[in-house]
Amino acid sequence: MMEDIRLSKVEILIQQKKFAEAEKILSALLSEDSNNFQLLVLLAEVHLQQDNLDKALSVINHAIGLYPDEPHGFYIKCRIALEQDNLNEAEKNINNAIELDPHDADYFALLATIKLTRKQFEDALRIANIALNIDAENILALNTRSAALHKLDRNTEAFNTIEGALREDPNNAYTHANYGWVLLERGEHVKALEHFKESLSNDPTFDYARTGMLEALKARNPIYRLFLNYSFFISNLTKNYQWGVLIGFFLGFKLLRMIANSNEALEPILTPIIIALALIAFSTWIIRPFSNLFLRFNKYGQFLLDDNEKANSNLVAISFGVSIVGAVLYFVLTDEKMLTVAGFGFTMMLPLGKLFLPSKHKHALLIYTIALGVIGLISIVFTFMNGEVFNQFTGIYLLGVIIFSWLANYFVIQEENE
Repeated sequence: MMEDIRLSKVEILIQQKKFAEAEKILSALLSEDSNNFQLLVLLAEVHLQQDNLDKALSVINHAIGLYPDEPHGFYIKCRIALEQDNLNEAEKNINNAIELDPHDADYFALLATIKLTRKQFEDALRIANIALNIDAENILALNTRSAALHKLDRNTEAFNTIEGALREDPNNAYTHANYGWVLLERGEHVKALEHFKESLSNDPTFDYARTGMLEALKARNPIYRLFLNYSFFISNLTKNYQWGVLIGFFLGFKLLRMIANSNEALEPILTPIIIALALIAFSTWIIRPFSNLFLRFNKYGQFLLDDNEKANSNLVAISFGVSIVGAVLYFVLTDEKMLTVAGFGFTMMLPLGKLFLPSKHKHALLIYTIALGVIGLISIVFTFMNGEVFNQFTGIYLLGVIIFSWLANYFVIQEENE
């Protein structure tokens, strides 16, 4: 009886996010019964909620080792794998849970979200429907069904589903955030903002809603809205189609340059188009940090930016400032060597704009960017010493910038499609 009371208290403490107190009680209970499956699962949950993923994984592996026929152990292990961005491991574990218990709506709902993340929208919808056949009020399944329907352009059904989820639980932070993202993708940033606010009022630490509110605030700018539409378009494509768009743009750009160079009559027409396309491509790399920079002057927006986003905006602003100073000095002093300073500041915005990509390879990008910056500075020193605006280090630097753009795209696409 006493153990049941303490278990109930642990569950309440987890709901209240009082994890340290919950862990203390669980540790005491496990000292009395170290192989209790329910206690081990709750302890893994506590570690998972605190982002102590290694501890959570160690505990749940121990539990699964003791009770390999208990499906909930694999369910927890799936959620840990999702936090580690390991979709293959997550899907394997949730399939194990379903095989052991094919009548739990939560298991199917979680599998549906994995399919959604993999952009397998038809599968996500089908599996979400299975979950809802088991439990018509399952919030995760309702949200996943709505998102899948939206991706499949079945918008009326999508909104009916998500509004049904809100009727079931009007204060659910995830449902409001999910609704906000759906509205944002449809271009309704004002309505989206209201749902992100509601989500954060229910869970102030919910990063999914925080990021959504940031995007909704920036979407008030019509130029940023165009960029956001492009981002949604490209992110909804599978890996092969994403590469197809990027390579197609690159080849089209090169083709226009070849035509312009070989046809004097078309050159005046094509040159502005080529410049516009180059600027559009470049702007997609720096528009987010620039928008974050302006958002820091917003009384609400400044509190939504995390440390990486602030640092990112600062670095891009400094790089842009170097470019402006170099350009001004070139016009004032009429010294071509200043063009290298302007060019360095302008081109460094590209790697600095992607310095904190959400990628497993973020340290590689950081090291690459530092190396690129050093090579760029060496090329400037050589220019001022020898008077050569274009030297061997300039060529290496510019090649490095081009390689960085493809490397960063590779990391982003891999991250989105794993």
